[in-house]
Amino acid sequence: QVHIVESGGGLVQAGGSLRLSCEVSGSTFRIGVVGWYRQAPEKQRELVATITSSGSAKYVDSMKARFTISRDNAKNTVYLQMNSLKPEDTAVYYCRIANYWGQGTQVTVSS
Repeated sequence: QVHIVESGGGLVQAGGSLRLSCEVSGSTFRIGVVGWYRQAPEKQRELVATITSSGSAKYVDSMKARFTISRDNAKNTVYLQMNSLKPEDTAVYYCRIANYWGQGTQVTVSS
């Protein structure tokens, strides 16, 4: 059984930073690609970034300069460092591994 818990969201002013955490239980973490996604109100869920078990990261081009994905295999945790946040980054951020999703964490960026 895989269980995913995201944390670290909150309210931040434009230009600020947040670090999201995604803790994954279950053996799939060490071999799996983990992805961060987000869903803004009335919009489809979209990919933000992914990271392989060896730490190879990929980003959506529009977020590459401001977001950094990383993982700590010893802690079964993937992080998303978000800098220079903009109001349009406001969304629920979700973590995914294989077909498993977390419950999401809300990020709100005020202007």
